[in-house]
Amino acid sequence: MPEDAKKSCCTPPAEHRSSVAAHDVPVAQADRVFPAIDIPGGEALVGTDDPQIPLDGEGPLKRVNVNPFSIGATTVTNAEFAEFVDATGHVTEAEKFGWSFVFWTDIPQHLRTEGVQDLEWWRRVDGANWRNVCGPGTSGESWKPNHPVVHVSWRDARAYAKWAGGRLPTEVEWEHAARGGLGDERFPWGDLEPDDRYFHPCNIWQGNFPEVNTQSDGWKTTAPAESFEPNGYGLYNCVGNVWEWTADLYRVKSKNKSAKKKAAGMRGYRLLKGGSFLCHRSYCYRYRIAARTGNTPDSTTTHQGFRVVWDIDG
Repeated sequence: MPEDAKKSCCTPPAEHRSSVAAHDVPVAQADRVFPAIDIPGGEALVGTDDPQIPLDGEGPLKRVNVNPFSIGATTVTNAEFAEFVDATGHVTEAEKFGWSFVFWTDIPQHLRTEGVQDLEWWRRVDGANWRNVCGPGTSGESWKPNHPVVHVSWRDARAYAKWAGGRLPTEVEWEHAARGGLGDERFPWGDLEPDDRYFHPCNIWQGNFPEVNTQSDGWKTTAPAESFEPNGYGLYNCVGNVWEWTADLYRVKSKNKSAKKKAAGMRGYRLLKGGSFLCHRSYCYRYRIAARTGNTPDSTTTHQGFRVVWDIDG
């Protein structure tokens, strides 16, 4: 594993933001049924005995009993999130704070931005939010109704899930669904590795990160939420495209001192799964089922989204 792949993920924390939106707002429930895929309960696999980034707490492989549940076939789209906003008047945290993080290659040249220390390819862009993905005035180019909604915080995601009558998935539920009925496989389609030229089963980076993205998979940023081949359960883009918020806190159970130190510095962070269109094996090899990262619950970027889980009664 290249040394660079052990670095923290290409997701900046937003812990220097103020706490202007740190409280929950009651959300009325939607008056319609949301399409979802039923996932069988029973023994679920979580983690791996072949961790690629040990400091992230990817291992060991565990077997955990899980109840059956339903889950969205895709991450929540812009169109779906717009329906939520129209129905509830919800204002996202990025809108309240007045800014969000945008990857450097996607920002209009006329906009002045501020970099992130040690992650200079992430830029603070005033006016960036789920409607104006790349900054003010970019909604016509960057906002597509069938693409994943981004620039949503963990609290925004949880509010939408509550409105939809559901919740965010646990890590166990997310991995169980992402495996699509397969066993201890690295990816939702099996163990065959994506590459930069020929095999593109998901939306990740191709080329030399962070300077050159050849886009040989067809996408520079997000792809439609329902794209590429679904897994065995019918779920799309479980890895790549956008990181997905989960219900869980980011925790690392390890005796390794470095792993403990890293986890201690991320206390209060929320767990994300799946990787994004910015992942590449040379730097951020986290587009695997067992891969994981964490971020502050108020963090918002162009590559963080979510999908919803619903409990099955009985």
